[in-house]
Amino acid sequence: MRLPAFLADQRRLRRVLSSSSATLATLTRLHALLIVSSSNHLLASLAAAYARAGALDAAESTLATSPASPSSITAWNALLSAHSRGGSHSTALRVFRALPPAARPDSTTFTLALSACARLGDLTGAENIKDRAFEAGYSKDVFVCSALLHLYSRCGAMGDAVKVFDGMPKRDRVAWSTMVAGFVCAGRPLEALGMYRRMREDGVEGDEVVMVGVIQACATTGDAQMGASVHGYILRHGMRVDVVATTSLVDMYAKNGKFDVARRVFRMMPYRNAVSWSALISGFVQNGHADEALDLFRELSTSGLEPDSGAHVSALLACADMGLLKLGKSIHGFILRRLELDCILGTSILDMYSKCGSLESAQKLFDRVSSRDLVLWNAMIACCGTHGRGHDALALFQELNKTGMNPDHATFASLLSALSHSGLVEEGKLWFDRMSKEFGIKPAEKHYVCIVDLLARSGLVEEANDLLVSMQTEPTIAVWVALLSGCLNNKKLELGENIAEKILESQPEDVGFLALVSNLYAAAKNWDKVREARKLMKDSGSKKVPGYSLIDVRGMRHTFVMEDQSHPQHQEILKMVAKLDSEMRKMGHVPRTEFVYHDLEEGVKEQLLSYHSERLAIAFGLLNTSPGTRLVIIKNLRVCGNCHDAIKYISKIVDREIVVRDAKRFHHFKDGACSCGDYW
Repeated sequence: MRLPAFLADQRRLRRVLSSSSATLATLTRLHALLIVSSSNHLLASLAAAYARAGALDAAESTLATSPASPSSITAWNALLSAHSRGGSHSTALRVFRALPPAARPDSTTFTLALSACARLGDLTGAENIKDRAFEAGYSKDVFVCSALLHLYSRCGAMGDAVKVFDGMPKRDRVAWSTMVAGFVCAGRPLEALGMYRRMREDGVEGDEVVMVGVIQACATTGDAQMGASVHGYILRHGMRVDVVATTSLVDMYAKNGKFDVARRVFRMMPYRNAVSWSALISGFVQNGHADEALDLFRELSTSGLEPDSGAHVSALLACADMGLLKLGKSIHGFILRRLELDCILGTSILDMYSKCGSLESAQKLFDRVSSRDLVLWNAMIACCGTHGRGHDALALFQELNKTGMNPDHATFASLLSALSHSGLVEEGKLWFDRMSKEFGIKPAEKHYVCIVDLLARSGLVEEANDLLVSMQTEPTIAVWVALLSGCLNNKKLELGENIAEKILESQPEDVGFLALVSNLYAAAKNWDKVREARKLMKDSGSKKVPGYSLIDVRGMRHTFVMEDQSHPQHQEILKMVAKLDSEMRKMGHVPRTEFVYHDLEEGVKEQLLSYHSERLAIAFGLLNTSPGTRLVIIKNLRVCGNCHDAIKYISKIVDREIVVRDAKRFHHFKDGACSCGDYW
């Protein structure tokens, strides 16, 4: 049978088949006419029309019955494209693998197939497709190479991406953009910035996508100067600044401590979403500005937008930092009512309860979470450790092993730290050894810090030193500092002075390390070296963070620093301190003036010890709470040995539980004893 006269014109028929307005009903009628007229050579064009119309089953069955030829690849590409647009990436790959030999794949075919692999994260399948594409002569094709860059970047295989990128004869802006974004997503911001510099040297101007990637890299590396430069470039070139770009700028400035600029950019945004708020709140929290972060969180809550999980995580971190248990509980309640409690939120809530002194609440939450990931297990092990519950931490670790999950480097860091805080020396040595031999985890800096801390705290300073001498690599300054702290606590001053010299030789920038060195020399009465260390502290331009203590009473937070005279109840606080001192002395307490690292008279040293910030906070708490109320004090530095002894006496005198969270751990004082067993 011949085609009707009005369709006998082949060019006219092809125009009908390629028209985007052709309906499925029209295509079905044409299909019938082509079959009865034996016009099989037009079936491939019909299949492509079916694919464009969304009739994918009809397109595939039509292709299966049409004669295969090199020209039919256009129809196959249309089918691949339709499956990809519909999100059926696995089906697209099945169609690619079903291509008849006569339908030779072209650049579009390989590009579509590689894009499907990228969506599925199928690196193995993509390698096979890449080999076929290169064998077919497309190793330098810009579209195939761009698809490979997208695939490798999406899968984090940046080494393979670099090989493809460097082999491209011509790189367009999309290729550069993909590389910058890929390095950012892979957590390699320095390489992202290096790629951006190469792009500029190559004479390629960045677009909005590239600039967002560069800003995100600057946020991670702390390069606020370059971030500001990119911001200026965007403004000078009149680039479109959408909510994603502006949020990235807010995040970059906030993370780098440029809070005024971050606020200005944030306030100038014509539209802010929950992610924009989260970026600003997170920046404040991460830089130690928990107060401002919570103020922003409250503002977000009344703005008409609902805080997302990121904002809640930051708010919980702020509560944990400041010890605001009541507010933390309120946020926990909101999350249960309005959000899905995933592992990230669960871990943040657990951490908040622990750092606010309520290990029991943290344990209850952990027990209620049915689907626990490794991060949650690690957090719970760490919580037990900071509260001096080393045996519980070890029991949790052994329970984790029974689940089939493999502990990672963070798990062992949490475990070793927990064993260190509880003085479980033999257990610590055992698991440090088994970590590498049975679990294949090579000890890193944090593991050496933990095991050295464990040995040194237990008085085994020489054994800790021998361990460092036997290391195949030079110990880092953090490891030496752990050993120096042990020398100071155990009065191993000769060895301590040798280690102090090693630390000074490395020219540390951390003023806290220099303060520890100064204290070691002061304990050894080496005042010349004390002056040298303090001069280095002064010359560094950094100031030693003063010790302060926080206490929350009836929802109000009160902060105390040593010899603080600014508080409205200053005189009453001093009277309470004096009264407690008198009671303690009657019970046999003798001030340990060796914890004052200054060349002063003994009487002056004793007075200074009485006015340490935690002692002032406790006195205030006793004055402003009813008898029997549990006091929770948060101190930013490690509690000194004298205050530790004094608070044991105070807990017995006033018959209260006093919880102190210092920079290292929790101390639960009750009935004249501490939960740490005088081991901290």
